[in-house]
Amino acid sequence: MFTIRIEDGKGHILAQNQGNKEVGLVYANAYQEGDILIVESDKEDLFCVLQLDDAIGESFVYLQRGILRYEVPFGEKKVCYSPKAFSGNRHLLKIREATKEEKAVYKNLALNKYDQHGEVNCFPHASANVETRGESVFAAKNAINGNCENHSHGYWPYESWGINRDPNACMKIDFGRKVCIDYIRMYTRADFPHDAWWKQVTFKFSDGSTLVWELEKTDQAHEIRFKKKCVEWLELGDLIKADDPSPFPALSQLEVYGIELDSQE
Repeated sequence: MFTIRIEDGKGHILAQNQGNKEVGLVYANAYQEGDILIVESDKEDLFCVLQLDDAIGESFVYLQRGILRYEVPFGEKKVCYSPKAFSGNRHLLKIREATKEEKAVYKNLALNKYDQHGEVNCFPHASANVETRGESVFAAKNAINGNCENHSHGYWPYESWGINRDPNACMKIDFGRKVCIDYIRMYTRADFPHDAWWKQVTFKFSDGSTLVWELEKTDQAHEIRFKKKCVEWLELGDLIKADDPSPFPALSQLEVYGIELDSQE
């Protein structure tokens, strides 16, 4: 059983709907600051297809503890989203159980359009030890939202993970369960000459292995394939900046491809 509801900042229910394996909710009002979108399931460890905003669309996610609370963004927190997102006075929210085929298919396992700070029930989840000035347009979650546009920086569609010039910056993607991966595609920000780039980065994996990757200056995707690893998380760090006058290397998108552990033949 799924429940979708919208609460205001005082916990009053503004709208609600329930369904067995899927449910939708149409909310015919404008959001107000403090409104919370809540999705609940009577099951845990559930693969779902989630849509919290029709302008953002659907995302395949792993709901670990059966509940997701998502604060509707306003002001500075909203500028990392399309201006169409969470706007207007008619909204469509929905969630359903993922099909066996959706679960089993080879895909980008790092993608979560609805990742957020502090959310540890809905995976994948991105976190970092530094985000430039704490601004939403430089949050780690931007690097797993599916947007690869990298020719500028700042407001959507140019949101990215910014490292505040910190050479010790690192970002972690937690899958919330064990997955098997063998391919990474990465878009470094390419707002040249404002931006610099990394000539080398290192991935550390939950199985104890590491992957050192030499990069080049480009606005295209960096791609690397490797022997399959079954891991619960990976961390991007040891970011070595190229010899460039700009102090601003950054990451626009990180894609990690593979399959669920129990989808192996």
